[in-house]
Amino acid sequence: MTFLQITSLLIVLAAGFGAINYLFLKLPSSIGILVVSLLASAGLLLLDLVFPAQGIAPTVRGIVSGLDFDTALLEGMLGLLLFAGALHVKLSDLRAQWKVVVLMATMGIALSTAIIGVGFSWLTGMPILVALVFGALASPTDPVAVLGVLRAANLRKSLETKIAGESLFNDGVGYVVFLVLVGMAFPSGHDTHGSGLMDAIKLFFLEAGGGALLGIVLGWLTFRVMRRIDDYPLEVLITLALALGGYSLAVYLHVSAPIMAVCAGLLIGDIGAKHGMSAETRKYVDAFWQLVDEILNAVLFLMIGFEVFAVSFGADAIQGGLGAIVLALLARLAAVAVPVMVLRPFQEFSKGVVPIMTWGGLKGGISVALALSLPDSEWKPLILTCTYMLVIFSIIIQGLSVGRLAKRLGREPELM
Repeated sequence: MTFLQITSLLIVLAAGFGAINYLFLKLPSSIGILVVSLLASAGLLLLDLVFPAQGIAPTVRGIVSGLDFDTALLEGMLGLLLFAGALHVKLSDLRAQWKVVVLMATMGIALSTAIIGVGFSWLTGMPILVALVFGALASPTDPVAVLGVLRAANLRKSLETKIAGESLFNDGVGYVVFLVLVGMAFPSGHDTHGSGLMDAIKLFFLEAGGGALLGIVLGWLTFRVMRRIDDYPLEVLITLALALGGYSLAVYLHVSAPIMAVCAGLLIGDIGAKHGMSAETRKYVDAFWQLVDEILNAVLFLMIGFEVFAVSFGADAIQGGLGAIVLALLARLAAVAVPVMVLRPFQEFSKGVVPIMTWGGLKGGISVALALSLPDSEWKPLILTCTYMLVIFSIIIQGLSVGRLAKRLGREPELM
């Protein structure tokens, strides 16, 4: 299929499934599209069992494989989604919560990776380095899923900033940790700068620091240009150029493209909006990126639903997937509770922070994409199946209940 045909198919299916959800299921938009996509996939698999001679499943599996989900997300959609999410987080709010955000996006990712990795190795007999790779791809929360689900919960500003900031930054940090561990676990099967510990540490700081620096520099240059212009169509185009061009440049320079997108989005969404845009431009920039966010979100969750055709569900894989769900929840609890305990002597927290951020740490498309991007090995099918089960559980079960939990616990008097 050509690029135009694939794009047309995805948009048509996303629109159709979105309409079905709106008219009948009435679930949150993204989750509803995922549920309809899964039901459609199950229907196609059932038809294949009834009419095996028609080759329905192999045909759909070929189309799904042709979508190249990991490349489409990691080298395309992710940059736009992260930039769009970061645009609506104010630096002043983030500055007030920076200690929590930084600790959860660094110490939290490290703790989560270790807990999931060690536990998964014990459960499956997987080599510890390979299991740590699974821990790294299963640890990042998906800002697209998190922000989309919690948007309607009307949380206190401080808690909303903690969740938004942590979910935006731990994506980038988790991706860098994943690259480092893949380089150590599969030294000949992945593009890396070395497999030793010092090489790994050097790569981490080069990727993360380089991505942040590139995002700040490009965001600042874009802001300086936009200050001289008062033409909203052109300024919207400039923000799109920053998101796409900056992400591509980060990939080319081998620095963290997700962190670049977040830093650039934060700068343009705060300083750029205050000092570089007219009120009319701000309105159109916000509307444009909200629309981009909604459309790409719908397509992403549609693709996640159809990735069921790329997964093999054996008894061992299902058992491993159930274990992975339990490990991921325990790891998420540690990733939230430990930083909160560390900071509690210096900062006051409401009692709802830990349960809301634990249950609200939804996994999403980036975990599936990272699993698909792994080098071929005997463990890749198991990792892919377990990742898929974890993501589906997280989005549907946690995603449909976290809003109610947030409304119940998240409206106490405003604290730090």
